[in-house]
Amino acid sequence: MSRIVLVHGIGQEQESADVLESRWIPALAGGLRLAEHPGPADRLWRDQRPGDEGCRMVFYGDLFLAGGRMGEGQTVADLAPEQQELAMELATEWLRRAEERAASEVDRDEAYRRLNALDPDAPGRQGVRAAGRPVLNGLARLRWFAPAGMAFAQTFVHRALAQVTRYLTEEAVREEVQRRIAEHVGPETVAVIGHSLGSVAAFQAAHRVRAGLPLLMTLGSPLGLRTLVYDRLPEAKTIPPRVGRWANFADRDDLVAAVPDLSTLFADPYGALESDWTLDNGAEPHRAESYLGKRQTGTALGAVLV
Repeated sequence: MSRIVLVHGIGQEQESADVLESRWIPALAGGLRLAEHPGPADRLWRDQRPGDEGCRMVFYGDLFLAGGRMGEGQTVADLAPEQQELAMELATEWLRRAEERAASEVDRDEAYRRLNALDPDAPGRQGVRAAGRPVLNGLARLRWFAPAGMAFAQTFVHRALAQVTRYLTEEAVREEVQRRIAEHVGPETVAVIGHSLGSVAAFQAAHRVRAGLPLLMTLGSPLGLRTLVYDRLPEAKTIPPRVGRWANFADRDDLVAAVPDLSTLFADPYGALESDWTLDNGAEPHRAESYLGKRQTGTALGAVLV
């Protein structure tokens, strides 16, 4: 059991809980210091080492490694046909969001050009799945996805889409992730923090907790994607009943957080949901550490650690 439970997002299959903790915990401590909570910050991270505050990462990236392929991550090509169609719908939605609000004019123009070229009603097409290659190529060309070059971007896009799709469509994967989260959550847990796909898992886990959970924090969350994520959630579309406060943070340029303001989508009878989409994470808007190190994040976490 842990006081603070962390749940990572997409594209972490080559990492480990220890590696991710070594990145996330210092970032969290930095956010706490900016929010003027030096005591809790020191309990998390001090003198280049973890402090006394119990903070653990739930790791599930290994579930997305392709068996028999020397530890490679699974791609869209590994999915069943119906899963591939869902992955293409998600990719198309990301392109739409890039065309609407990407910070880079180059990205907006590229997204517009790719979307304009897609015609699911043209002869020989079979919906978005048949247009898959142009969609994937369009995403990979966005500088949002390609900070380290085209080869990396193509790999990341394929694996990110495959992981989100598998989590949404395969009950065995979801339940194993939930089992791993439950191993760390107990009566002493004051915060569950989920990033990206991990925010979906954290939201679902918060609906299952038996004791009160003071804080649920979601960062760069795709929970607001209506038909692709939101409508597929079996949980009630409300703040989890045992959660004291739900803090949702998004960078407007974060394409994964396609609907960054969740306050209009989830019932909040007690005024416990704060959805702030004004964060600025710079050139890497979806980066977990950039979210964790913000004053807003530190303010929310500091309130349950003092």
